[in-house]
Amino acid sequence: MKREVRYVTTTDGVRIAYSIQGEGVPFIWVPGWISHLDLDGPLLQMLGIDPGAHGVTWVQMDKRGSGLSSRNPADISLEARVGDVIAVAEDVGFDSFALGGISEGGPIALTTAATYPDRVTKLVILGSYANGESIAGSPDMREGMLAVVRAEWGVGSRLMTDLFTNQNSILNGEQFSEYQRIAANPSDARRILEAAVAIDVRPLLSKITAPTLVIHHRDDRAVPIDSGQEVAAGIKGARFLSFPGAHIASVDEWRSAFSAIIDFVSAGSGAQRNTGTTSDSTFRTVLFTDIVGHTQMMRRLGDEKGRAVLREHEQVTRNTLKTYGGYEVKTLGDGFMASFTSITKGVECAIALQSAFHERNASAAEPVAVRVGLNAGEPVQEDGDLFGETVILAARIAAKAEGAEILVANAVRELCSGKGFLFADRGEFVAKGFEEPVRVYEVRWRE
Repeated sequence: MKREVRYVTTTDGVRIAYSIQGEGVPFIWVPGWISHLDLDGPLLQMLGIDPGAHGVTWVQMDKRGSGLSSRNPADISLEARVGDVIAVAEDVGFDSFALGGISEGGPIALTTAATYPDRVTKLVILGSYANGESIAGSPDMREGMLAVVRAEWGVGSRLMTDLFTNQNSILNGEQFSEYQRIAANPSDARRILEAAVAIDVRPLLSKITAPTLVIHHRDDRAVPIDSGQEVAAGIKGARFLSFPGAHIASVDEWRSAFSAIIDFVSAGSGAQRNTGTTSDSTFRTVLFTDIVGHTQMMRRLGDEKGRAVLREHEQVTRNTLKTYGGYEVKTLGDGFMASFTSITKGVECAIALQSAFHERNASAAEPVAVRVGLNAGEPVQEDGDLFGETVILAARIAAKAEGAEILVANAVRELCSGKGFLFADRGEFVAKGFEEPVRVYEVRWRE
């Protein structure tokens, strides 16, 4: 894949480096807190993804203070870095463009989308956050990370390695340390990270009108998954996908995430807004499934044996969905999202799923515990996917379930009244992104 590196000089005299590859829908990618085009450039090739083959012009930039861009800039404010994105867009000739941001690049992308709604056509947020106080999961961990950056930049710190990587990551501890050393000097790294912790763009989320995809890796300790869920809940109609993996994921985990990004960016004209005029909204039952302890199972069994269990799980789920008229919206690695036009069929399918796995587990060497959550409403449909509050709440409810358990929203219970199902009140919980507490009910499926 041909890749070209260019420079643009901003109004305050900072040189911003960016690369271009592929032809098609304009897409600008804002990297994390540090990056380096020479180190990051081969990533898409390694993942086997060719943006041009999907009709995408992928423009990737190094932010000020990092990589091939100017080091030691006087201004590293959020406003200045948003200006850098616009400078790159104007230099390459994009009047409008899809925009993505990973990690600390996420708030920059969010702010750009909120500030320039007529220019940003689609938005992708990967492994990121709206509030910097969520970084590293706790004040003590944040302070520890800052202390390491101040004192041991480019050194193989156990804390930094544990936060950003795991045993499957594309970079090991030594490689990650070398990446740090090349991508930024200690002073810039410290200043950028301190600025990242201070960012809070939550008030801007409701102003974003571009169709938005939020992706997060579930084992991310540097930016916990709750941060990504908060972003998705704050943007009207945003879709949320999760994949296994750390903040710096494995090749296969990156491949899944970036394939979803390319598919999202390349779908349609790339210039639609979620105004409802181009999307279909129909009453549906939304079902989510998830394997309990998936990550631990994969570590215990290894990739080959673990994948064999997952294939069996997928076959059971797909056969059951087909029997009850369910539509598979997408697979989430260790779970499924499906929809039904009939609420009764949705609940019957959930019961049949748990019964099927119960029967399987009676003789299987590796039992599979699946949790199921359902909600009903009018999700927005676009490009074969469903998104909106109905979908988000269904996912939140599924996450509250235990293994071999089915939880449903009150709307599902009420609409199934008189259908012969047994429900047990499980009380209320505060679902992230929802102002009012949500009451859920357990579907009793065991005889």
